[in-house]
This record gives sequence, structure tokens and C-alpha cells, in this order.
Amino acid sequence: MVFLAQDKKKLPITQEELLRLLKNNKIKFDYYAHKPLFSVKESKLLQEVIFPNDLDSIHIKNLYLRDKNKNNFLITCEQDKNIDLKKLQKQVMSSRLSFGSSERLFEFLGVYPGSVSPFCMINGIKKNVNFYCDITLKKYKKIFLHPFINDTTIRLEIIELEKFLNKYHINFNWIDL
Repeated sequence: MVFLAQDKKKLPITQEELLRLLKNNKIKFDYYAHKPLFSVKESKLLQEVIFPNDLDSIHIKNLYLRDKNKNNFLITCEQDKNIDLKKLQKQVMSSRLSFGSSERLFEFLGVYPGSVSPFCMINGIKKNVNFYCDITLKKYKKIFLHPFINDTTIRLEIIELEKFLNKYHINFNWIDL
């Protein structure tokens, strides 16, 4: 599924609404506009050009997974992390994990492929999506993530992201991937 500019209007929560919520909650962030990025590979080609390079910030990838019992999961980790789905399914107490379809991604997290981030849990919490983050993210002060669309990226402190999502009763389940 290709994300088109007019699709922004179909999102359950728009980028503008999210940015307003962040500002209302006094969450400081840096904002970067860029061409749409659909994969980690694509993103890595532009990271040095677009984003400041510092050792305190991390780029992430997000996996939307589903198990045979129709449970849904959002897994967030460092962009270069290799994920062993067999090991992961034991950690999240599930079985037979596979990648969810783009239709289910929109239904359960309210975004299109290439735009997934922990912010999607604002929608996902309403659909009982399970959220897990790799514990190694705690080594970093700031995180780069998409605010519901993939032609912008914001950078904010991980602790601020965690506080913000906690306001929506979204807990970070930290696991060692």
C-alpha cells in the first residue's frame, strides 16, 4: 500500500493533533520535514543528511506483529537490531508471530506502512495492542520517530515519550531483544 498525501485526512489522529498534544503537555521536540521514508534502508540513506548526528540519539524500527490467536503487538527497537521471532514469541508469551497486514496495521494502529512509531499506541491501546520496547533503547537520551506520517520525523527525549504515553495509560513493556 502506498501512502498518499490525501490519506493523511483518513488518519484517526492527525500529525497536527499529535503535535498539539505534545505542545500542550510541554513536551519539547525537534521537527524534521523530509521526503516520505518507507523503510529503515531508505531512511538510513538520508539520516546523515537530514538529522543531527549525536551519540545520545537513536533511530528506531517498529514491527507490527500478530499471533495465531489474533493478538496484536507493536515492537520497538534500534533500527539495526535483528529480531528472532521465535525468541520474541516466548518473551511476549505468544505463539506463531507473523507480520500484520497493512489493512490490519491501519485498523489497529491507525497508520500506514512506513509510519509506525510508539505514538501509534494512542490508537493501539483502544484495540488491545501489546506494546514492547527493547531495553537497549534506555542507553540513549533521545529517540527519532514518525508522528503518524512518514514525511516528517521528530526527536524527543525517551523519558518524555514514556511520560506522554503513560498519560494515555500506555505502558512501556521493556524486554531484552
